[in-house]
Amino acid sequence: MADTAGMQDIRGLNIDKTVKGFADSMFVFKQLCSVESSSSWQERFFREDSAVLTNAGNPIEGVPRLSVFPHVEASWTQVDAYHKKHGAEERISHEDVLSNSINTIARVLFKVAQAVTSSVDAEIWDVITANRDGTTTNNVTIAAGNEWDSNTEANRDPIQDILNAKKLIYEDNYNPDSNGYLCLNPKDYANLLGNANIRNAGQFYTSDVTRNGKVGFLLGLQVLVSNNVTADYAAVVVGKLAATWKQLDALQTKTIEDAGIGVTIRSWEIGVAQLVNPNAVCLITNTAK
Repeated sequence: MADTAGMQDIRGLNIDKTVKGFADSMFVFKQLCSVESSSSWQERFFREDSAVLTNAGNPIEGVPRLSVFPHVEASWTQVDAYHKKHGAEERISHEDVLSNSINTIARVLFKVAQAVTSSVDAEIWDVITANRDGTTTNNVTIAAGNEWDSNTEANRDPIQDILNAKKLIYEDNYNPDSNGYLCLNPKDYANLLGNANIRNAGQFYTSDVTRNGKVGFLLGLQVLVSNNVTADYAAVVVGKLAATWKQLDALQTKTIEDAGIGVTIRSWEIGVAQLVNPNAVCLITNTAK
């Protein structure tokens, strides 16, 4: 028998917890960030130079007895950012609530959570990959004809492209083998796993299917797949180190009842992504297409 809006199991549905439950399983790129609470609209942080400190005139090695130590100097770049509100809502008619409340409400909760989490993830991806407009120096560019879906199969070498990206991160004194991620869109994920070298060599890839877009490990990196990854881009990211998500208002969900008209389910989150260590990220780009 169909339930009505006034029956106990509908009234007992915790809308906020349900949406958060859906959202927790859908965030892909927020897991790359260290998440910190905030109480200010403007966020200021200092981006650290990744270079190892040296003194060209006075080497650190071999300081003579009773001599003054060589002077080294760390440097930071001030960056300001402002929070953004990510929100969505949907109205469910009184008639739908009465006639098919369980299916309608469940799907609306899912779609509203999906809208907010996708928006947050898109923002984080855009910030993490900011070197598309020159913020960072790490970029592996795939030459024309060597794309992962090149017409010449022998020219496809995604393994070396990924290893080159890891090399650049290592050269900047970060460790991509410690909580490292490989971010892909569905097209390049398919091209990658369809590559003959990976298909025929099990040591390159291990399956570890979980939620939050995680689909396995490749070359020591946790593979994340998301439609928010820009076409013809991939990224190797050191998780929790490269970026921070400053959270002004955690995901909230409210229901607004309009008697005889329907119910509005509204969800939002306020925060801002910060690229704290740009060189803990390396883009793999196919600019030829």
